[in-house]
Amino acid sequence: SDLEDLHLYATPREQRFRRFASLEFEGQLYMTPYDFIQAVTSDEPKRTKKWRSLSKQELNQILMETPPVWKGSSKLFRNLNEKGVISYTEYLFLLCILTKPHAGFRIAFNMFDTDGNEMVDKKEFLVLQEIFRKKNEKRERKGDEEKRAMLRLQLYGYHTSTNSVLKTEGEDLEPRSYWDTLRRSTSQALFSDLAERADDISSSLSDTTLLVHFFGKKGKAELNFEDFYRFMDNLQTEVLEIEFLSYSNGMNTISEEDFAHILLRYTNVENTSSYLENMRCRIPEEKGITFEEFRSFFQFLNNLEDFAIAMQMYNFASRSIGQDEFKRAVYVATGVKLSPHLVNTVFKIFDVDRDDQLSYKEFIGIMKDRLNRGFR
Repeated sequence: SDLEDLHLYATPREQRFRRFASLEFEGQLYMTPYDFIQAVTSDEPKRTKKWRSLSKQELNQILMETPPVWKGSSKLFRNLNEKGVISYTEYLFLLCILTKPHAGFRIAFNMFDTDGNEMVDKKEFLVLQEIFRKKNEKRERKGDEEKRAMLRLQLYGYHTSTNSVLKTEGEDLEPRSYWDTLRRSTSQALFSDLAERADDISSSLSDTTLLVHFFGKKGKAELNFEDFYRFMDNLQTEVLEIEFLSYSNGMNTISEEDFAHILLRYTNVENTSSYLENMRCRIPEEKGITFEEFRSFFQFLNNLEDFAIAMQMYNFASRSIGQDEFKRAVYVATGVKLSPHLVNTVFKIFDVDRDDQLSYKEFIGIMKDRLNRGFR
């Protein structure tokens, strides 16, 4: 019951991790790859379960069977299934990957590559643990310090807080997201200080599936940009495939209504039925959305900030946003070409007043919710 009480002291992200995690090792909670996929594609875990305690022998066996990074694919998480361990900080890192455009992959790699040798080693990657941990401490809910310490043990594997990471003059100006935290920490050249403590971090934490996948069983391998890029691209593709296949029933397309259901998940839209009814009336004949169209739309969503800037230019010029303007703004801002049918479907979903123009503010707001899967 004490452990369940900890839920009250957890942030929404921590609560979701604790709800979907299924493994525990030496007091620390872990997700399996299956748990992670469930956490990003389902509202609730498919089965209620207690955390299963892993023995050292079981953990070593799982890590021994972890494939190297050059054997990665867009089915990696599905193939690993329950045979893997993902820590809380790695969960946050993987969530970051899902919402980043391909152009951001190089930025992410360069942020880890603190010595600029075009390779990332295990020590550099472990700096991530400290940055995300410190960012989370800033968001901690106030309350019983003993309970907070127990929660830290579950999430990070240790009791005590280490020295501050974001030691800046403008410390009260908090970055908005974990991605911003990484970017800001890099710009302040703090990685060198953190890297000196990475050995201490490494010695106090257990290896995980990601660490072994990236850096080998002995932790001596290094990660190049091509492997890093492929891993991030594969993860985005895998999650999209899983969402698409959950509606396609083995067919090559999903219906326009199913596409609308997927888009409106994890958003703050209260009355989704009005959007769905609007679309049904305006697309009476079902043509279907292919996986390529589906994937291209979510690649566009990962570039939503750049697109929003392009759309604001139309707003400043007091110009309405029709399908041609929308398609052009997407391509100019993101380099993604959306098919005419996909653009028409999006308009039929979100053009509530049926004037064939898009409400920029409403569309951007809803899509930001969807992009971040409910955790803006």
